[in-house]
Parts: sequence; C-alpha cells; structure tokens
Amino acid sequence: MASHEGLAALGVDGASAAAHALSLPAEAYGNDPRLEVMWAMKAYNHAEVYFNLISSVDPKFLKLTKVDEQIYSSFRETFKDLDVKRLKEEDLKSDEAKQTWRPFCNQFEGIVEDFNYGTLLRLDCEKDYSEDNTIFATRVQFFAVEIARNREGHNDTVFTSKRAKS
Repeated sequence: MASHEGLAALGVDGASAAAHALSLPAEAYGNDPRLEVMWAMKAYNHAEVYFNLISSVDPKFLKLTKVDEQIYSSFRETFKDLDVKRLKEEDLKSDEAKQTWRPFCNQFEGIVEDFNYGTLLRLDCEKDYSEDNTIFATRVQFFAVEIARNREGHNDTVFTSKRAKS
C-alpha cells in the first residue's frame, strides 16, 4: 500500500493533476506505472478515511451512499450466507463468486458513482488494513460488504476498541 509520505509528496498541484488523470479513459494510458501508483494512493486514502470513520463514529449510524438500503437488501438477497465478518479471497475472486458478483455489481451502474472503481476491502473486519488482511474489490462490493458489516454489528469491534484506547 502507499504511504502517508507518498500521498503528502504529491502536494496540492500533484493531487489535482492525479485527480484529473484518474478521470481520463483507460485507453489514454496504456501501462503507465505512474497511474498504478496514483490508483494505489487513491485506494489507500479511501481505506484510511473509512477506517478512521468507523473508529470514531458508531458504525450502525453510518450511511455510506444514498442507496444503502437498496445495496443492502440486494446484497443479502443475493449473498444470504456470506460471512462478511471474515471474508476469504475465494468469496470474491473464485470463478463461481465472479459469476454471482458480476450481475450484482452491474445493477448499480448509473446508480452508485464509480461503482466499478477499485478499492481496498478488509478480509477480517475486526482488524485494520494490512497486506495480509486486504483484498482489491470494486467500489460496490466494498459498499455491500461494509454496509452489511455496519448494520449487522460486525464493525462494532473496531469502534469500541479504538474508543477504549482513547
């Protein structure tokens, strides 16, 4: 994952250029390694902001999108038995899982902004982001899993443990 120093090194002008660059179509880049670094920094920043949020606000009160209810009900209808507390890579990446996730995610095209952008998702919700506890997922997968974790009380551990340390 990118570091705080990497994010800070961009500065205001660099961050503005990165935001512009990330809005261009993929065909404009080819295999530009700088783009990968910008995506990694954006994903890391999103992960850090989200973890700080669930550490400081009771997760059951969080609203992540305008359509949380629609995402959650469709998610639990599609993935009735998925253990969101402790995901496994195959829950998202196996061929069978992809066949179920693809139509689930695609239903939110035009509804959830940047629904298919890459983001980082914790596998075990009781732990912080780390190399061993993080998987790359789409934005709508992140929302579906985290809305379920918040509503079902699984992110409470992060909130209460951070408060206990304060």
